[in-house]
Amino acid sequence: MAFRQVLQLAACGLAGGSAAVLFSAVAVGKPRAGGDAEPRVVEPPAWAGAARPGPGVWDPNWDRREPLSLVNLRKRNLESGEEELASRLDHYKAKATRHIFLIRHSQYHVDASLEKDRTLTPLGREQAELTGLRLASLGLKFNKIVHSSMTRAIETTDIISKHLPGVRKVSTDLLREGAPIEPDPPVSHWKPEAVYYEDGARIEAAFRNYIHRADAKQQEDSYEIFICHANVIRYIVCRALQFPPEGWLRLSLNNGSITHLVVRPDGRVALRTLGDTGFMPPDKISRS
Repeated sequence: MAFRQVLQLAACGLAGGSAAVLFSAVAVGKPRAGGDAEPRVVEPPAWAGAARPGPGVWDPNWDRREPLSLVNLRKRNLESGEEELASRLDHYKAKATRHIFLIRHSQYHVDASLEKDRTLTPLGREQAELTGLRLASLGLKFNKIVHSSMTRAIETTDIISKHLPGVRKVSTDLLREGAPIEPDPPVSHWKPEAVYYEDGARIEAAFRNYIHRADAKQQEDSYEIFICHANVIRYIVCRALQFPPEGWLRLSLNNGSITHLVVRPDGRVALRTLGDTGFMPPDKISRS
């Protein structure tokens, strides 16, 4: 392949991505001689990058880990040329698959005024036990449990982790519940306490930090558990599948449910399960 073609591929690989989540082109009126308004498209700012591919086009560099986008083409060795480039690309290629299990916390006391008092209900504790048993029954070697620092997520984690001895736990504020982005279509009965502007940036940061293809140094497939909240999980699913993130509120998740995302080495993402609670008896299922 000629080096010029490689550059063209690089440009395609770098096109699109999460910039579209942060900036959308808008049509404005441009006066014409006859007085009518002619729509024109405002170009995105430089920091937003190139335009996102059109509908139905998957962006292979959605996580900014496409090998070609990680190589500094300007520093290539002019003597070795394409042979050296191929070697460097191989150095950045992911080799393993990441299995990401997103767990919604169990039922909790929603009427408590303070967050620290929003502990799990007796039913919630039963749900966490059932979820822990389900995860243990899969027979997988889980690498870690990353959980939200909110009380209900911590308690859910403590119960689930009893069924997965030896799996290390990591707490993070990034996965705390919040309002990721204003839903479309809007709903009048759902008014988040937090500001979209603040929570959205944090939840998007959680997505970028945790949801991506495996590091090139990772040799074996990984199985990771993230215990957090419905809004966070729903937003992550939309972003990972490159669905419009504004549609996150259209998804519904039960307490203690399991959502399974798979991220392949080539960056392709598959949704194995969404909000699975089939392992719970009907009288143990809730969505509070």
